[in-house]
Amino acid sequence: MIWFRWLLSPTVRHACTVHKHFRRLLAAQRDLLKPEAIAAVQAKLDELCAAIRAGGKANIEGRAGELQTTAEKFIPQYPAAAWRENVEVLLVALAVAMAIRTFFLQPFKIPTGSMQPTLFGVTAKPDYASAWMATRYGSDERLNTELAAKQKIQNEMTLPTGLNALKEWLKGNSYVHFVAPVDGMVEAVGPVTKLLIFNIKQTFVFAGQEHTIWFPPDYGEAPAGLNPLVYRAGLIAGRQFHKGEDVFKLRMSAGDHLFVDRLTYNFCKPARGETIVFATVGTQIEAQDQFYIKRLCVLPGEKVQIGNDRHMRINGQRIDASTLHFANVYGFNPDVPPRESQFSGHVNGVVAQQYGVYAGIAPLFPDEDTVFTNGPDDYMVFGDNTCNSSDSRTWGTLPAKNVIGKAFFVYWPLTSRFGNGAIAN
Repeated sequence: MIWFRWLLSPTVRHACTVHKHFRRLLAAQRDLLKPEAIAAVQAKLDELCAAIRAGGKANIEGRAGELQTTAEKFIPQYPAAAWRENVEVLLVALAVAMAIRTFFLQPFKIPTGSMQPTLFGVTAKPDYASAWMATRYGSDERLNTELAAKQKIQNEMTLPTGLNALKEWLKGNSYVHFVAPVDGMVEAVGPVTKLLIFNIKQTFVFAGQEHTIWFPPDYGEAPAGLNPLVYRAGLIAGRQFHKGEDVFKLRMSAGDHLFVDRLTYNFCKPARGETIVFATVGTQIEAQDQFYIKRLCVLPGEKVQIGNDRHMRINGQRIDASTLHFANVYGFNPDVPPRESQFSGHVNGVVAQQYGVYAGIAPLFPDEDTVFTNGPDDYMVFGDNTCNSSDSRTWGTLPAKNVIGKAFFVYWPLTSRFGNGAIAN
């Protein structure tokens, strides 16, 4: 009946609020108050509670007034009580959020493209990364070929407007565009200015004039010492642009953002084929302060080979598309050469050389006869982007204690990978 009356009567709702407020003040200061003060306030609390049960507007209002008078007499009032209460609510909310993040679900952003096409890192269109590789390991002819190919993609790309721009943003696509106002070149590019986790602006100098990109997108990773925009947009030193020419016109696609399940592995061990997130500390990975995501392939104590057919063999047994979690990884057409960012099985050194995949991608598995024995407390993980993934084929084993959870749910962007369907296959 009290709840029913609370819904219908403003007097009852106000009285309940007054009762709750002074009950909390009494509880908070009970150890500081004299026994007679505690008894006086508690008596008025009980009287108001009885009046609420008995009903009667005048009776309830009178008892509420008496409680307030008595409480203000015996209980010191906190200054800025409303602010204190709001801060208390905020701190409780933050504590709950941190507890959820620490013990249940942790947000995670895919840092690289090593799990494509299952999970995407930050990608660019056009992406001048191959042009940068040509400046370091190729010839001028190769560099010019790469620049021409990327320039063609850039010229054919149309920037969306209006509703189409919103649709693209929901898909995680952001655009940066700058047209040369005069003949010249990019002379300097500054770092992205951030506020908390948000990108605010980025400045660059073209032909002696400073320009600003507002709310620049995440450009993803770049080689050490190289500005990510410079890397993605092909702003190679000395590259000249004419007035009216696109200096850069990029579509940056955000990496997948997902929740990591941190609870399950407290009760069971990771299973083969699950997509796990792990800390790099204690591994042979150069970056020792990162979190990576790969597919768990080799369990402790197992012997593994990678055949020329691009299939793993665990303790001599071939793993194929019928194995749980490997339907996509091994569902490739064996007559089609392995390709970057496509499901192509797993590539060893012989196959990498045969098809011109990145040199040295699998030093621990140079051929199909090489057998690697995993340690008793270690895992081995491979990326689904077998032609462009630095994984256990490159740097070896991963201590089991480094695993923090498994991929659970892709919540951004709103693409076909939204949810967890892609992760489960």
